Amino acid sequence: MADTTSNHQSDYQINYRGPRQTIYDLSVEGRSCLQAPQSELPQLDASAISGLADYLADSTEGPSLPHVTETDIMRHYTHLASMNFSVDQGMYPLGSCTMKYNPRLNEDAARLPGIANLHPYQSTSSAQGALQMMYELQNDLAEIAGFAATCLQPSAGAHGEYAALMAFRAAHLARTDGATARTKVIIPDTAHGTNPASVAMAGYDTVTVPSNADGLVDLDALRELLNEDVAAFMLTNPNTVGLFEPRIIEINEAVHAVGAFSYCDGANLNAILGMSRPGDSGFDALHINLHKTFSTPHGGGGPGAGPICVSAELAPFLPGPIVDYDAEDDQYTLTMPERSIGRVRSFYGNVSVMARAWTYIRALGGDGLRDVGRQAVLSANYLRVLLEKHYQLAFPGVCMHEFVLTGKPFKDATGVRTLDVAKRLLDYGFHPPTIYFPLLVDEAMMIEPTETESLADLDAFADAMIAIATELETDSETLHAAPYTTPVRRLDEEAAVRNPDLRWRKQ
Repeated sequence: MADTTSNHQSDYQINYRGPRQTIYDLSVEGRSCLQAPQSELPQLDASAISGLADYLADSTEGPSLPHVTETDIMRHYTHLASMNFSVDQGMYPLGSCTMKYNPRLNEDAARLPGIANLHPYQSTSSAQGALQMMYELQNDLAEIAGFAATCLQPSAGAHGEYAALMAFRAAHLARTDGATARTKVIIPDTAHGTNPASVAMAGYDTVTVPSNADGLVDLDALRELLNEDVAAFMLTNPNTVGLFEPRIIEINEAVHAVGAFSYCDGANLNAILGMSRPGDSGFDALHINLHKTFSTPHGGGGPGAGPICVSAELAPFLPGPIVDYDAEDDQYTLTMPERSIGRVRSFYGNVSVMARAWTYIRALGGDGLRDVGRQAVLSANYLRVLLEKHYQLAFPGVCMHEFVLTGKPFKDATGVRTLDVAKRLLDYGFHPPTIYFPLLVDEAMMIEPTETESLADLDAFADAMIAIATELETDSETLHAAPYTTPVRRLDEEAAVRNPDLRWRKQ
């Protein structure tokens, strides 16, 4: 009897808790989760439709759908959801990506009927509230970043990069009455991968400028590359190793001296909120990742928004439409900038994401946004100080919102890779940081705690990383096989990317 009970419990756990079970594995003939009403339509005469009778005669089976109850479905998908890690469950210290908690107040705002029930084809007169929100957000972002104008249309940071580069091209053509020999865009070796991709999409050639030993732009090397062939220089500031460029004004002056535009990748704007405005330091354009700085959802392929802010010279070339206000009629309208490059997507952008960002800005106000930047920098430096005693910093010294460790000493001494450290961290209940980026750091680990994690969370993460550092010295074999506690262990990640098998097949 004991053995039978044990087997029954094991079967139950496999059916309802095991990671490899699909909805088809739960199927039991005769189960159902719905009751369809009787059709009131007349019965179809198959003989009246050419070929249909033969098709029906050859169809011996119905669709391969599982036979499950509503309870089966709810428990199955709730279980699958519980197997996923999310920022609602714990710390997500992904450097460069900035994965932080999304306040539920923002979600409530996005679900208000005036936002959730909008249709892009309805008249502007019936969408005045939404247009007012968009108009105010345009102005807020321009003020926060120090620029003259904003377009909300781009759907992601990379989309914003592309839109700005196309605006640069249009402005260069306008300067030279329709002819320009500018074919190159310079980017640092620390750049996000989207930068060179956007450059290529915009029809330019990428030229890479190296970083110096401090992880900053080598200004002398940049000066050697700058000439009248260059259309723009793209720079992330604070940069992708978590450092603020102290010579940013000199850099932008050198770019402008050859007639090129200077572009700021705004991925790390959250680190300088209320403290430094990119427009004030000489940049001509900036994209803003709303998920990184203003706490809208991130991941899963969307939703996304990457508004671009530009200088007064570039404002006429912005994509459109943008929102304007007619004071005489007290109406918000959609208009195309005077020399617009046109649309870069359908309609007006992801309005529900804009509503979340607008709410976040209004909830915090100027002082609150400044505190976001301060706390992000403080949290990163707190972790940096705790961990630099146990891991090697790629670039020693005070960082901004993120910092980079290198696992090269461990790899050289024990053969343990950064990937092993990341996998072992899963056993401690934390999502790993970004690894193997930036590319100029061997065995890189990029850590960004964000401003939304408490002191207790930071301490717990540091404790886990320190415990792993101890294992590296005393029991390195443990790390090679980690993780041990996750629903699935190590997969062939290359095969999963190159040959994904996402379809269920009946056995």
